[in-house]
Amino acid sequence: MSETHQTKTESGSSTVWQVIGRLFAAAVVLAITAFFTPGFTINNIWTLAIAAVVLTAIDYLIVKFTGLHASPFGKGFVGFALAAVTLYVTQFFVAGYSISWIAAIIGALIYGVVDYFIPGNQQM
Repeated sequence: MSETHQTKTESGSSTVWQVIGRLFAAAVVLAITAFFTPGFTINNIWTLAIAAVVLTAIDYLIVKFTGLHASPFGKGFVGFALAAVTLYVTQFFVAGYSISWIAAIIGALIYGVVDYFIPGNQQM
């Protein structure tokens, strides 16, 4: 009986670490994307952390309601367009995060390339 309880506890903590790992990976990908994209600025590390949470939440909601993952390479043009829109819309929820439409399009390309090379599954 204790083995069942222990397995459930380990599974729960494993899920928390997976979410933290995904958020950290999303923050790294976002930071690299902002660095290489002209017209895309993130003011500080806290803005980056909040933006990673917001991007992950928006992506989760999109997947939950539409079944589409906002990944430039995952779903073709639709995924690319969703990634660009997600990057752009995030600026309305996060102070210190600024991006233009053109930068969102370029950023979606860069985000997709960097996301491809970062290990781990970022889908929630």
